[in-house]
Amino acid sequence: MSQFGFKVGGERKRRLPRPFGWLRARFANASGTKSSRLSMRDLFDEALSGIAARPARLILTTVGTVLGIAALVATMAVGQTAAGQIQGRFDAAAATRIVVKPGEQSGPDGQTQAAGKLPWDAPERVKRLNGVAASGTVSEVNLDGELTRSLPFVDPKSDDKQDVPMLASSGGTFDAVHAKLQGGRFFDEGHDKRGDPVALLGKYAAKQLGITRVDNQPTIFVGDQPFAVIGIIDSVSGRTDLLDSIIVPNGTAQKLYGLETPTSLEVRTAIGAAQLIARQAAIAVDPNKPASLEVDAPPKPGAVRDDVKADVNALFLVLGAVALVVGGLGIANVTLLSVLERVGEIGLRRAIGAARRHIAAQFLVESVLMGLLGGLIGTAAGVLVTVTVSAFRDWTPLLDPRLAIAAPLLGAAIGLLAGTYPAWKASATEPIAALRAGV
Repeated sequence: MSQFGFKVGGERKRRLPRPFGWLRARFANASGTKSSRLSMRDLFDEALSGIAARPARLILTTVGTVLGIAALVATMAVGQTAAGQIQGRFDAAAATRIVVKPGEQSGPDGQTQAAGKLPWDAPERVKRLNGVAASGTVSEVNLDGELTRSLPFVDPKSDDKQDVPMLASSGGTFDAVHAKLQGGRFFDEGHDKRGDPVALLGKYAAKQLGITRVDNQPTIFVGDQPFAVIGIIDSVSGRTDLLDSIIVPNGTAQKLYGLETPTSLEVRTAIGAAQLIARQAAIAVDPNKPASLEVDAPPKPGAVRDDVKADVNALFLVLGAVALVVGGLGIANVTLLSVLERVGEIGLRRAIGAARRHIAAQFLVESVLMGLLGGLIGTAAGVLVTVTVSAFRDWTPLLDPRLAIAAPLLGAAIGLLAGTYPAWKASATEPIAALRAGV
């Protein structure tokens, strides 16, 4: 047995050619009186030789781990990078919106009724507060079942009447909700004071009525009352019901439909002033009975940012975990297949003195190295994705250094778990059976 290069009775024999060079690690002699030893250097040499001998299989095996680690790193890094962007976007939209409306209370008959009223000059009152950028009222108009049509005549054979809601607003509302026009213009203070029969249409209401442009001065009829359409609203922030409605000036709604009081007050604040204005708005609108008004303020931006970031991270972490599981199963399958293909080699190693733990250690190290390689490549890919996304979005990329260190180690841990069963399977192989199977 000395020709295979292990130590017998203290005498060192010649080295073996690869892949059996690790047997120079002085296995136990045939009598088993001496414990076998295997150096870490020999172990890693043999493991590297084992995985490098099949480069195509190595690449295919590590793909799953690469994708999982890349998804994990990119998710965490992009989440950190987007945190500041989420903050800014939220501040520019929902975090600057406040809605003031009458509170509710139970009446003598047990029915819910308004506890107070908004004055018509509420926008002017709240604009005195430092930090208010724009304000305006929005009111629901009771049409008593009147339907809307876009034709100047009634065709009894045509069902051209539509049930479109109507809202009344002051001129400052459109600035408060960041309204943008698809065409035409907004009504002004003159329309409001005179009670002119003019109207704006939300884009969905315009589509419902078959109106696509206003340069030909279209007219709609609510019941028998004509309204000149002077503009079509394309987008708003917060008040999406405006897109489904006919919007008329407050003065017009008072004159034609007897509107008594505004329904709500829309306020847009400067960035960072929403919480302060929310505490002051009710007093500014009705100093005598501020408790009769209800103020809807946005949550603190930091909390919303963290919630959004957590939701995004949770989604992609699940996807990354699935990819990691797939990568681990790939390593396990390939390692197990490698065990079956190398039965003859395993039997020869066992026959010339390799212990079970040596066989198990080699296959475990091979799996760990494949997982570590996949983790390193996946980490690099995740960082590259983060930088690319940030460059396209004009963001400043952020990456926690601890994540860059932990991700390859996670890949190695996946490889360790995936290789445990194949390593045990290999170590349990009996020398005689293995030699027979490998012949």
